Amino acid sequence: MAVISPEQRTEWTKLTDRLTAEYQGYDVTIEVLDPEAGANPMVERLPFDTLTYDHKDDVVVLAVGGNSPRYPVALRHMIYHPQEFVVDLIPEGAALKITDDTGTTTIVSLRRRPDGAGGPGS
Repeated sequence: MAVISPEQRTEWTKLTDRLTAEYQGYDVTIEVLDPEAGANPMVERLPFDTLTYDHKDDVVVLAVGGNSPRYPVALRHMIYHPQEFVVDLIPEGAALKITDDTGTTTIVSLRRRPDGAGGPGS
């Protein structure tokens, strides 16, 4: 598990580029844990497209779908002013925990698709 703090923001772009390259096409599940509203499932088992960090606007953008006739529309989830990035690489994929400046945490699970699709070259 790797924890990347705000002081290491220059590493966030490298990390998001690497995760996009390695896990594009994997199934992604996104859940938002809001301190006041509780747990909110956002996406379950849609194809992962990209994860980026925009240093200028201080926002993480997670995109799913939009890459096939089955999922023609790209959905984007934005995390403004991230404060912490926690990444755990596992044999089946990866798990991320991104916490913003309000204390809201986004949990992202990237899992290899059951049919073996996803990942580099898919």
